[in-house]
Amino acid sequence: MSQITEFPQSEQEKVDSWRLHVLIEAGYPAELAEKLAHSDTDLHQAVELVDAGCSHETAAAILL
Repeated sequence: MSQITEFPQSEQEKVDSWRLHVLIEAGYPAELAEKLAHSDTDLHQAVELVDAGCSHETAAAILL
């Protein structure tokens, strides 16, 4: 039986992972979601722009 070693995540890694999850659920392509998740971008604004009809690429260009 093999043993799986888990490495504890830092608080920042947990936050970045959660941000990435939210952005992907909002339909952002993985590459853009990763850039946004690891930036100081306002997550709520990123989702609101898409909900208002902005393309993911345009929203990312505005926010980054």
